[in-house]
Amino acid sequence: MDSISIFTTMTNPDERNDPWRESMNCYESFADEVVVVGEDWPKEFDWGVFNKIYQNGFDKCNTDWVMRMDLDYFVNENDFERLRSYIKKYKDSPAIVMPQYQFFTYDRYQVKTKLCLLLNKKKFPGIKLNGGTDRMLATLNGDLLTYKNVPQISVPIWQYDSMFRTKDIISVDRARFARAWERTFGNYGDRGGDDPELAFNAWFDMVKKRYRKHLFKTSLEKHPTFIREKLKKLNHEQFGYSAFGLKDIIKFNYLELPREIKKKYF
Repeated sequence: MDSISIFTTMTNPDERNDPWRESMNCYESFADEVVVVGEDWPKEFDWGVFNKIYQNGFDKCNTDWVMRMDLDYFVNENDFERLRSYIKKYKDSPAIVMPQYQFFTYDRYQVKTKLCLLLNKKKFPGIKLNGGTDRMLATLNGDLLTYKNVPQISVPIWQYDSMFRTKDIISVDRARFARAWERTFGNYGDRGGDDPELAFNAWFDMVKKRYRKHLFKTSLEKHPTFIREKLKKLNHEQFGYSAFGLKDIIKFNYLELPREIKKKYF
């Protein structure tokens, strides 16, 4: 059976309210090796640092397959065996794409995107993490690896976004990343600006639009066991408690349901 590494980045996880203990428990339960990089991530940086740190993580892994995970990414323990079977099935593919379930509150999610996270290092050691607008997506020989050219599977990534963070943490973090974007691309794009309040407002506007598309419902018991207790303990100051009040007032856009079903099942 092919061996699997997971690599992730970790910088001041307690200060940022990252669910790092829970995610590390998940990764160590599934993978043969877990590699952590980014501990010395600078407070102020340009966008190019992502490629350098992600590539460092990939290069440090010593297994057949490599899985790139952010600290808010989880795999459900009920999918461990199925995920390994897909790796065996697609052993000659350079990569495998997985759907991402994005949560703002524990009871609803959207299939936000399809992520190329599983990388076949054994047979394709030349894979680079330098593609896409963000310059961190997987490429091979200069070509972006996506659902259009590699297999996609039904095992999802459960992504918890900023659920465990407070407004203050999110504001400072979003402004920091906005400054990094401006240093590299010369503008703030849709990130608001370098002021924490501007950056938070831009992020929250994005959340309002996306949360309307969180049309699939679930229960606490269906989440990965590793994260359930942390979800239970969410308080009103944390985003995931009620999406800062959106849960009680948002009007979900069910006209998008056919499109969302197609994204999830096809």
